[in-house]
Amino acid sequence: MRKPRDFDAELQALTDKAKALKTKKQSQLGELVTATGADALSIEQLAGTLIEAVGGDAVRKEAWRKSGAAFFRGSGTGARKSASRITGGVPAGDAGAQPSPSEAGAA
Repeated sequence: MRKPRDFDAELQALTDKAKALKTKKQSQLGELVTATGADALSIEQLAGTLIEAVGGDAVRKEAWRKSGAAFFRGSGTGARKSASRITGGVPAGDAGAQPSPSEAGAA
């Protein structure tokens, strides 16, 4: 005779596992922000940068992917320099700065 399955226990185990994975992901994202130096940005600058990255075009995303891969291979300083080139050479502290009216019209 087969032993009946305890669906409640299985569901609880899956819920616990999902919660643990979410916590681990949040921790890793925090570590990534710190490791890349992005923790020097204000929360508004960081959020704006991430929002813009989500809607970015495929060419920029591919360049960011290559830069990120270089960072994880250990050439992190080179990755930061190339990221600066991708963003138009804007220093990290000025990432959230508003463009001047002449720059806004040119874009």
